[in-house]
Amino acid sequence: MARSLVRLPPEVRSPYEVFVNGVAQELGVDYNLHEGVLVFDRELRKDRISGWRWLLGAWGVGTYRQNDSVDVRYEARDGSPRLAEGLEIEPG
Repeated sequence: MARSLVRLPPEVRSPYEVFVNGVAQELGVDYNLHEGVLVFDRELRKDRISGWRWLLGAWGVGTYRQNDSVDVRYEARDGSPRLAEGLEIEPG
C-alpha cells in the first residue's frame, strides 16, 4: 500500500486542521500523526512541470496529472490565524 508523508512546519502546534485539495481531513480516519509527520495511507503527489509541459501549456495545450496540495490551518503563538500551504509530500 502506498503511503505519503508530510512534515509539519515547526511553528505548527495543536490544535490545527489538515486539508488535502481543500477538503478537510480527519485524524485517525484520513491520516495519522507520527513525531510531527502527517502519515497518509494513500499516494499523494505533487506535479512537477517540466519545461516542455510548461511550453505546451503556454500554447494552450493542457497536460494534466495528479497534483495534490496539503495545507494546514493553525494559530500562531500570538493567536492570529495562519495557513501553511502546499506542504512538501514525500513517499512513505
